[in-house]
Amino acid sequence: MSDQTQWTDVTMPQLAESLVSATIAKWLKQPGETVEQFEPICEVITDKVNAEIPSTLDGIMGDLLAEEGQTVAVGELICRIQTKSATPAASTGATSAAPVPQGNAQAQFQQGTASDQSMRGRFSPAVQTLAAQHSIDLNQVTGTGMGGRITRKDVLNYVQLGGSTQAGVSEQPTATTSGQGSPFAGRQQSTAQHSIPIQNMDPAIPVRNSGIHLTEAPKAPVIEVEGSNNNRSEYFIDVTPIRSAIARNMRQSVSEIPHAWTTIEVDVTNLVMLRNKIKNEFKQKEGINITYLAFLMKAVVNAIKEYPIMNSVWAVDKIIVKRDINISLAVGTEDSVLTPVIKKADQKNIAGLAREIDDLARKTREGTLKLDDMQGGTFTVNNTGSFGSILSYPVINYPQAAILTFESIVKRPVVIDDMIAVRSMANLCLSLDHRILDGVICGRFLQRVKENLEGYTLDTKLY
Repeated sequence: MSDQTQWTDVTMPQLAESLVSATIAKWLKQPGETVEQFEPICEVITDKVNAEIPSTLDGIMGDLLAEEGQTVAVGELICRIQTKSATPAASTGATSAAPVPQGNAQAQFQQGTASDQSMRGRFSPAVQTLAAQHSIDLNQVTGTGMGGRITRKDVLNYVQLGGSTQAGVSEQPTATTSGQGSPFAGRQQSTAQHSIPIQNMDPAIPVRNSGIHLTEAPKAPVIEVEGSNNNRSEYFIDVTPIRSAIARNMRQSVSEIPHAWTTIEVDVTNLVMLRNKIKNEFKQKEGINITYLAFLMKAVVNAIKEYPIMNSVWAVDKIIVKRDINISLAVGTEDSVLTPVIKKADQKNIAGLAREIDDLARKTREGTLKLDDMQGGTFTVNNTGSFGSILSYPVINYPQAAILTFESIVKRPVVIDDMIAVRSMANLCLSLDHRILDGVICGRFLQRVKENLEGYTLDTKLY
């Protein structure tokens, strides 16, 4: 009996409410290759983060209707997937309706997997979820997907085999260069480079959890040199979608929002002593470093509870005050600044905030942020002190009403009861939307944050 094939059109999904288009960065499946449900078929670049588009069904990849580097509007076709409604006819010699015969494609794919491991370190959300459910170390799982990528089927097979890896496959694959024909090849190599686990880095080098990450090699921009090698007068750097979005949002912020700013000095000596007391124990218990940022966020969240107008947006004829306190965390890399969001931060203790900060900073460094991680922020905090800043004028994260920076902690001579003492001091800088906020309310808000920070003692509980 001959096969009855059915073709399913795959369109660019609405990955976020404000998203109108996305750029195809790289196809993870080629025509003729088997596709499993929930398995990523391509990577896309949006104006917020890079994301993966998963398949919604099992089948065989058909025509690719969008090229790598092409910007596709939401709802437009990007590819087709073939499904079969009857017994497969491959054994009878019937011609497949796929553009490439399935048998040949699978043979070529299996041959290439052993040598090409360029996608070995990239995991889909479905794979990560399965691994977490079964407590599996993905470094021990053999990947049969494109470029050595681990699929859901690989994880399930690993569980069924009782956790044994396939013999003869190296567990330390060597990455090879791929995607040379893609205009995003350099970006892919950069992402893979930054996916190196932190524990493999030199332990003597401190790891930044926000700001510029000094342990990472700077990304090499894609440039076009003008002039000869002996007379190089200028060069061009390609503007990425994320950099274009940053430029658009910053321009909108400074043009629409009447900025004002103020700063306050805080004595964080007790906070420094508290962190020094508990940081080693916290590291052993939680496996992550506890930073000053977690304590700052808790102080900010508690102050917002008292002054909810800080958690608002301007809507021309009304001011919308948000009930949920969702803190946007500014995390910088060498080529961009992203603001992932800690949802309902007011419901988390200091330890919970520390875990969220570490998780979002790690995802930002590895390029694995999801669009949901970037949505819903109501107030932004930036740890500019992580790279030594002592005073800054931050630009508001549109359309929020305010942004707060925590500057570097510096020992200074301070007069206390007519005596000079050496104390650990830091500046807090607040930029505000003067349509919504005025000096009085912001001054009181900053005073409350200051009191919360200076109120930490050696007996402060993290949980």
